[in-house]
Amino acid sequence: MGKNLIQQARGKGGPRYRAPSFNYKGPAAHKNISEKQAQGEIVDFIKCPGHSAPLAKVKYEDGEQVLMLAAEGLKVGDTVSTGAGAEVKAGNTMALEDVPEGTLIYNIENSPGDGGKFCRASGTFARVLTKISGKVVVELPSKKQKTFQKGCRASVGIIAGGGRPEKPFLKAGRKYYAMKARNKLWPIVCGQSMNAVDHPHGGTNSAKKNYPYTVSRNAPPGAKVGAIAAKRTGRKKR
Repeated sequence: MGKNLIQQARGKGGPRYRAPSFNYKGPAAHKNISEKQAQGEIVDFIKCPGHSAPLAKVKYEDGEQVLMLAAEGLKVGDTVSTGAGAEVKAGNTMALEDVPEGTLIYNIENSPGDGGKFCRASGTFARVLTKISGKVVVELPSKKQKTFQKGCRASVGIIAGGGRPEKPFLKAGRKYYAMKARNKLWPIVCGQSMNAVDHPHGGTNSAKKNYPYTVSRNAPPGAKVGAIAAKRTGRKKR
């Protein structure tokens, strides 16, 4: 009897693909939007299994407590500001229209007030390139340029934890538990190593590479594996 492919099994709502968010310390986001400038003190740093970067626990003057992605150079007792008129220094949060061009930023909002969606991994940063007619162009860590609304907020600086990927896992067991903490699919096995019932590339007959594995862009989940909507196949002749 055949089994569902990984592409088909996702989205079913089962525990295999559901993140264990009950182990997470909380969402890492900016403070709620307010017209006034607010100052807060960093009271602690937290390691959350749901985030690659350390989180800073900030207590603001109005009593609100926020978990924010920590910037490099921050320490317990430091003061961070958010809102209009905030100083351009590491850890402060402000609208993109108030950030000078060339400044390094992180945790950028996609729409004003959503708490931050872009550039949130440890050691990453984005850069403000230019401001054009109410829009702000930002270079993301992938070097792709994206245009944001001027009211979207971001934090100044570089996210802490930049050397995290440099330490090797050394053995498969540590990698297994690291992936399990965030419920990532691991190990990833190629289709040709599977049986014929598990994947279109599985089985001994399909291991031969005498025909292209091109599939249509509109192929259904399960069949949509291999070279998807390939413009060409084979070696490139010079």
